[in-house]
Amino acid sequence: MTDLDNTLAPDSTAHAPVDALPHWRSFAARLPEDRVLWSEVLPGGSHWSWRVSRGTALRFVAMGERANCSVLLYAARDKLERYSMPDTCKALHTAHFTRGHVLMSDMGRAMASITHDTLGWHDPFGGLLDAARLREKHGEQRYETHRNAMYRAGRDGLLIEIGKHGLAARDLITPVNLFSQVAVDAEGRFGFNAGQRVEGHAVELRCEMDVVVAVSTAPHPLDPRLGYAPGKVGIAAWRSGPAPADDFCRGFRPECARALHNADVFALS
Repeated sequence: MTDLDNTLAPDSTAHAPVDALPHWRSFAARLPEDRVLWSEVLPGGSHWSWRVSRGTALRFVAMGERANCSVLLYAARDKLERYSMPDTCKALHTAHFTRGHVLMSDMGRAMASITHDTLGWHDPFGGLLDAARLREKHGEQRYETHRNAMYRAGRDGLLIEIGKHGLAARDLITPVNLFSQVAVDAEGRFGFNAGQRVEGHAVELRCEMDVVVAVSTAPHPLDPRLGYAPGKVGIAAWRSGPAPADDFCRGFRPECARALHNADVFALS
């Protein structure tokens, strides 16, 4: 249960279904109201997943200074096709993601495009916090004793989520860690920017094919800050439509245009 549960509607109608609260108005008020599909506020350390249709955009908003949102993408039609960090970073010649970048599958198709970004740097390399590192750094708080105040690792949470869609540990891929900045120094070591202010910043992914999206709001594995205190993340889905011919992401790099073209052709089949 979350701190939002006491606001749930006691009954429902066709126009106001139970639990379909307009959370987005508190963190993404500028979205077009007639095109918003649903919204959630995920507490820090939680996880969830959805099947999302092509032409739907997901707005992610950091609602705390220590927010991190790890995102996985799988093709809904055939989940053997999934987001590929190596292919995406190689094609885009980048070590971080921002507006204009296209998240590509291992089949060379665009799975999602970053159409809006107020932060300017999101981590593709850092991976997931696992249970061993969680215990080493933060200790242990189990559900049996601490209930919803339990400590959760990103890897465990995402294994639960992809399991709901018929996937297993061998299908777990490197996520995109939204709201986290990781840079590589001259010695090849990863460094987490704990001084970056993220609260209130937003990033938007437009889905270019039907996808399964799984997310975790557990801490980034390289975050050096003490204490288990991951921030909340607001998520809103709205009908944006597929990428138009003059889309910013299509023109960002030739590789983006090719990946979007491949996704457009795939949508015709």
